[in-house]
Parts: sequence; C-alpha cells; structure tokens
Amino acid sequence: MVKMKIKKNDDVIVISGKDKGKVGKVVRAIPSESKVVVSGVNLVKKHQKADASGNKGGIVTKNLPIHVSNVAIADPKTGKATKVAMKIEGDKKVRVAKKSGAVIK
Repeated sequence: MVKMKIKKNDDVIVISGKDKGKVGKVVRAIPSESKVVVSGVNLVKKHQKADASGNKGGIVTKNLPIHVSNVAIADPKTGKATKVAMKIEGDKKVRVAKKSGAVIK
C-alpha cells in the first residue's frame, strides 16, 4: 500500500489508458487498493436485474475505479498535469503543485 497524494474532490487528469486526456473530479479514494473513482472516467454499462423492492431493471452506467498511477493532479493555475510536493507553511503541512508552486486546496 502506497501513500496516496490524491484525495477526494481533487481535480485530476487521466494520463494513460482508454480515457487518456479526460479531466474529472475524484469522487472516492480507495487507498488500500491504490485506486480512485473519477467522475466521467472509466465508465461501464452494467445490466441490472429488477428486484422485489421496486428497483427497475435495465442498463446502468457506472464509474469504476482507476489506478492512482494513471491519474495526475491538475495544476490549479494552468490546468495541466503536475506532480505533488508537500510543504510546511507555518505549522501546517500543505500539498503544493510542483510546476507552478500553487497550493492545492
């Protein structure tokens, strides 16, 4: 298990795979598997059966997790892919974009 520098609600860019170049927001982070779920990325259609509680059956589109190595944080200033560095400002540790030096929320 690797310490992930990508958190929930971060804006990320897919840097490899079938969705390369797409931009989205991290919906869920799964550190135990080193994966993230990004909105609008790695979409699959799942056939779902109707059940007794009233849910209709049909084809449902789902976001599946993507490995964290296939995404990069979007730089807050330029919007391009960047690496993340940790910096101490005052008594707090903050994440900083390596390309522009801007603090990542």
